[in-house]
This record gives sequence, C-alpha cells and structure tokens, in this order.
Amino acid sequence: MPTIPKRIHIIGSVGSGKTTLARTLATATSIPYHELDNVVWERRLGGDRRRTDEERDAVLANLVKGESWIIEGAHSTTWVEESFRRADVILFLDTPYYKRMKQITFRFIRQKMGRESVHYSPDFTIFRKMFRWNALFERETKPYILKLFKDRGYPHIVLHDNQQPIDWAEGKEKRHV
Repeated sequence: MPTIPKRIHIIGSVGSGKTTLARTLATATSIPYHELDNVVWERRLGGDRRRTDEERDAVLANLVKGESWIIEGAHSTTWVEESFRRADVILFLDTPYYKRMKQITFRFIRQKMGRESVHYSPDFTIFRKMFRWNALFERETKPYILKLFKDRGYPHIVLHDNQQPIDWAEGKEKRHV
C-alpha cells in the first residue's frame, strides 16, 4: 500500500468539492491545508484586501517551500505552477457538471441561511458568477489543465467525486523528468 504524499495540490471547478476533500485529507494526515483564495486575498477584520501579484506569489512560494502541505483552489493560471512543480501529486476533481451546479446552489442557500461561513457577501451577483466560472472551467480551464498535465508530466490523479477512494500509486506513475 503506497504512502500518502506529503505535498498535494487539489484543483477543480467551483463546487467540485475541493475544500471538503482538502479538509478530509488534512484531518486524516495531519497535513495543513491552504486555500488559494486566502493566498490571493489578505483576510482582515475591516475587509479583505486583494494582494498584489508580487505579494501573492511570495505567499505561495513560502507555502510550497514547506515539507508537507495540501493546497486547494480553482486557480490554474501560471502563478500556481510552482505548486504543481513541487507537488508530489495533483488531485484533479473532475466532478460532473450537473453535480457542481447543484452544489453551487445548495452552498448559496446554506450561506444565505447562515449555516455556512463565507469570506464574501453571498448575493445573487456572486451566485451568477459562480455559474459562469463553472461553465468557463468546463469549456476552457479543464482542457488547459489536462493538456498542461500531459505536456509537463505532472503526477496527477483524476477524481470524479470527492468521496472517491484515491489510488495514490496512480499519481506516482505520471512524473516525467
């Protein structure tokens, strides 16, 4: 039985189950997890502040220098590639589109009812944006990520559900040097 990697990057669309999977793995392994949204945004009592690109990159660089980490987020642009390079494995949550739509809706309802905490105001503007981000992910980001994994040989495992058992050995077979 392979050991669980110490540096894990979880990527997927909004509503795919990234945070739930990161929390589950963090609890099971005692490895700290970090949300990329908290790398982009400096959380402050008076209101969040978007970090500059340089600040954001420095925060991420500091995180990935660590011996063990779980990083999760929908961000797939070049600024996160350092975490891809340093990851022992990347878990790509390719949850079916309709399930993500359902999860976005249920999350919004829980947030509006005060049953789920959130760093933003859960209004209809952000609700609509999440549907647009989900469609954009399916149409553009997902093909980009899969091509990036193929071209760069990043060790990855594609999961179709955040409850799916993980075959850790599968991710080790993908590394090219």
